[in-house]
Amino acid sequence: MQLFDVVIVGGGPCGLAAGIEATKAGLNHLILEMGSLTESIRQYPRRMRFFSTAENIEIGGLPFSISSVKAGRDEALQYYRKTAAYYHLNFKLFQEVWDVRKEGDVFTITTTTGDRYQARKVIMATGYFTRPRWLNIPGEDLPHVSHYYDEPFKYSFTNVVIIGASNSAVEAALELYRHDVNITIVHRGEDFRSTVKYWLVPDVKNRVKEGKIKTVFDSCVTQIDAHHITVNNLKTGEESQIPADFVFILTGYIPDAALLARCDIELDPLTQVPVFNKETFETNVPGLYVCGTVLAGIYTEKVFIENGREHAQAIIDHIVGREVHKVAELIQRI
Repeated sequence: MQLFDVVIVGGGPCGLAAGIEATKAGLNHLILEMGSLTESIRQYPRRMRFFSTAENIEIGGLPFSISSVKAGRDEALQYYRKTAAYYHLNFKLFQEVWDVRKEGDVFTITTTTGDRYQARKVIMATGYFTRPRWLNIPGEDLPHVSHYYDEPFKYSFTNVVIIGASNSAVEAALELYRHDVNITIVHRGEDFRSTVKYWLVPDVKNRVKEGKIKTVFDSCVTQIDAHHITVNNLKTGEESQIPADFVFILTGYIPDAALLARCDIELDPLTQVPVFNKETFETNVPGLYVCGTVLAGIYTEKVFIENGREHAQAIIDHIVGREVHKVAELIQRI
């Protein structure tokens, strides 16, 4: 079995950045990705544009040149694919890692299909977008229910319920409304979340005032059926039903804590933030590192591509024994 200098678990932007830094340092690497290249971005809404400007999601020092300031999903997919090809990154795609075990100075990485790989160092860059926050209510697994919003055209002239009131929920609601979809937003809070992009707030609130987008606040969904959802008002206890041909549960995503635990990484029981050195990103397991959004635990809003990409340089610096690049923003935010 080939022994790699570094195995990187996760082929998103931060995992690619780690592969690039390993390549620059002359380390023999392998990137294991459970889906396609940058699988999380591939699952983004088809018409989505990034919050960060294009230059802030660049990796490997390669310019992300586009005509507008912020990149769309398809532009990002092409950029990261071309960047991976430029650096001749070594991939095994559609290989979901089950666990990482250390014996002596060597890690053994086992996939769900039973394949095994060995490495001197391992970097966990698994992100969080593949693990939605489940509500654990009846009907959540029905075929017309999804934790991912894709595109608006399929849903024109239907009744759609969106559960959640964050950026993803608001963006989906506005796009669906503009494609003749009857939209209802259900949220446990009394208003949209304070983290919603500031330029979206007046747009969505004006649509609510006009009655074009309906909202049901201070309420939670208790059951999903074939043609409607059941909602409970958290203040009055009153129960009601809302027509729903399709349901999007856009309540966020979290890192795969079970995978990290199987790798013997210690996690805070409340926040799911792994134990790691905030300068080197090495976990409680020597030689095993966390990189990118996976290290944020439930606070996924604190780490993005634009600061997560910097972890790669610090990690590789530590691995090769040179002065560690300081990721100041992360140290301040986590």
